[in-house]
Amino acid sequence: MTSAQAAFPNQLPFMCFNTAHTFHQTFGPNSFFTAENVQGPTSFQENPPTSKPTVTFPLRQGTAGSHGHTVYDVVTDASDQTLAQSLGVNFTPKLANAGGTAAVQHSSSTDPTAIIVPGDVDFSPIRVLVPSATGFPPTSAAPGAVGNNGYSPLVQLPSGVVINAPQVGDGANTNGADKSHWADKVESVDAASRTVRYAITNGCYEDQSVHYVSFDASAAGPAAIEDVTFAPVIGNVPFPDCGTNDINVNGPFINPGCGRESLIAFTNGQTGRDNVQRQGLNAAILDQESPLNILEDVPNNGGQFNYSPMWDIHLVQWNDSVPLASRLRQTGFARAKALVGTQAQSITPAGTLSNTFQATGFIVNCPLVSIFANN
Repeated sequence: MTSAQAAFPNQLPFMCFNTAHTFHQTFGPNSFFTAENVQGPTSFQENPPTSKPTVTFPLRQGTAGSHGHTVYDVVTDASDQTLAQSLGVNFTPKLANAGGTAAVQHSSSTDPTAIIVPGDVDFSPIRVLVPSATGFPPTSAAPGAVGNNGYSPLVQLPSGVVINAPQVGDGANTNGADKSHWADKVESVDAASRTVRYAITNGCYEDQSVHYVSFDASAAGPAAIEDVTFAPVIGNVPFPDCGTNDINVNGPFINPGCGRESLIAFTNGQTGRDNVQRQGLNAAILDQESPLNILEDVPNNGGQFNYSPMWDIHLVQWNDSVPLASRLRQTGFARAKALVGTQAQSITPAGTLSNTFQATGFIVNCPLVSIFANN
């Protein structure tokens, strides 16, 4: 048994591959793929694994709203490498392309761990998610948290650096179980250590399994399905479908102006909690498990900086002509993309089906935490 197996037992129904010959690696500002033996510095601490994994973040205290009330947030990404290293978060230069746009809110504080911003989050709504007979689309859906006053998790500091600082609590108390004041995915809060334990989502990248955390969505329906904050302003992150054009850019370059990266979510894959082929939003709703979405990139991939936590969602629907038993779990972006036009179709922003691969028109904020990589 490898050390990875000892620490992270095989959870095949929730993974993109069998973990028998893998190791577990946490992302940090240092390159994961160019230094695979060394764990980069990081503030993300994954907890002992279960079928519902969690991660612990430092809990930051800021100020928001017209009356300047306390809010709690976590920092997951920074567009500046020095700041990313000092905070122990993902170095994500692509976020700089969101700076100066309507996608960010501006902090008057120079301290990234104590932001002062106008926008805040109302965590009091009760999430509604009623499955249809097929799971997706749901019969009804309403998010359990809603951003106010131009709230965005993307915060531009006076220096111009952009950080990803999603709010997870409104400052009313430190009881993480009080969902009228804390994000639904908050598992617990430790006020003494100033940490917050947050639910992880499982996903796929190049036949490997990744852990990420979901915080915000630019549309109400996806926010309800993901059980995250409805933050419409992040829909202004530039620009639709730019992520799919930069995956093979050599060196530390990014598609000019692009602040997004691409993600594929199937809508009608196989279901069943213990089915190793389960995948899709329908499975996520019916089985109450991760949808196993497919990511196009990860942080600092061999010196490329195409990753962004602002995922440009590409909904893909298997054709009715493809038998359910043949709708196998997809674990690689290029292969899943190639199905569009042959065995599947893209769902367009208008809700129609197209044989041309394209973004569906909304964004989710899902920073990467870790990867189970081939040994």
